[in-house]
Amino acid sequence: MIPVGEAMEKLFSLVEPVEIEQIDLADACGRVLAEPVAARRDQPPFPASSMDGYAIKAVEAMRDAQFRVVGESAAGRRFEGRVGPGQAVRIFTGAPVPEGADHVVIQEDVRRDGALISLLDEPGDKDNIRPAGTDFRVGATLEAPRRLGPSDIALLAAMNIPLVPVRRQPEIALISTGDELVQPGEDPGPDQIMVSNTYGLKAMLDLAGASVRMLPIARDTAASLRTAFELARGADLVVTIGGASVGDYDLVGDVAAELGMEQSFYKVAMRPGKPLMAGHISGSAMVGLPGNPVSALVCGEVFLRPMLNKMLGLGASAPARLQAPLSQPLLANGPREHYMRATLDAAGIHAFDRQDSSLLSVLTKANALLVRPPHDSAREVGEMVDYIPL
Repeated sequence: MIPVGEAMEKLFSLVEPVEIEQIDLADACGRVLAEPVAARRDQPPFPASSMDGYAIKAVEAMRDAQFRVVGESAAGRRFEGRVGPGQAVRIFTGAPVPEGADHVVIQEDVRRDGALISLLDEPGDKDNIRPAGTDFRVGATLEAPRRLGPSDIALLAAMNIPLVPVRRQPEIALISTGDELVQPGEDPGPDQIMVSNTYGLKAMLDLAGASVRMLPIARDTAASLRTAFELARGADLVVTIGGASVGDYDLVGDVAAELGMEQSFYKVAMRPGKPLMAGHISGSAMVGLPGNPVSALVCGEVFLRPMLNKMLGLGASAPARLQAPLSQPLLANGPREHYMRATLDAAGIHAFDRQDSSLLSVLTKANALLVRPPHDSAREVGEMVDYIPL
């Protein structure tokens, strides 16, 4: 067995950032920006009114002053003339400020009578004008890499960027193994269970930015596994689930070796997730996950997400660990790093009593993985411990 940190380093060595592609801005939310993008125009591109009101000359702005309204400036339709002495232009929020004007009096501070307006109060120091380029100037950049969110998409649109350079979505092939598995909706036999790991991992990896293929369940025969590996050919990462331990029907390692897998490691000093294997096969990185549902999903959080982040150009780093005080005591830990399903709340963090790696219902209630180092001593309430948020 190797430590978790060493396993992480070996897994990172199996993958590299994928290629860059150009996609439509409308499709870019959630994708990873691969290169800095520069604005093609100022925002706003002209001095714009920040209020509804009247554009006038600031030197004439005083209580009871009167002005003749000579036109209107609206968003998308500017006043083409120039504001002269004693003149005003009706203006709306976002509209270009006409030439000759350098102050906007808000409409609540004006009395209008036909084409004449009178100022009801002293205008104050605020000119109610947004200068050109207040938000950004031509050449301002949105830096990369970054996962694009709604505000980024809005910014890129304002920058006049119709196509966005992003990392393509890495292709991940998922292979569940075992005669005991059937698909949700099918009628299981008396000794069968529903396949759940594949669906959970697909959801996890889809949200993290991958393009995931769920392959047919591989049965506990060498021929079925060979077929599954052939179907997975061409994927950036092949993930098998189950069949990686040492039982008579755990054939993944043997079949992968027969097909030329270059093994990087087998078994990690962690719980859950000890029977983990990794290597290269047919030009793809491969990770063999344990079959217990919690083991598979915890390994997905600890190992697969970081691998995917590297493929997306987001760097190679293990999941961030935070700290919180214990709200319940813990017994001493054993020789393996333990990722305990836990709940974090205002009182602190506490691990669930039931930590069996088959209990999906417990994982669903957890919002953190409490991380115990190997041979960690017993801990009391209030002591700080590491955790990974879920």
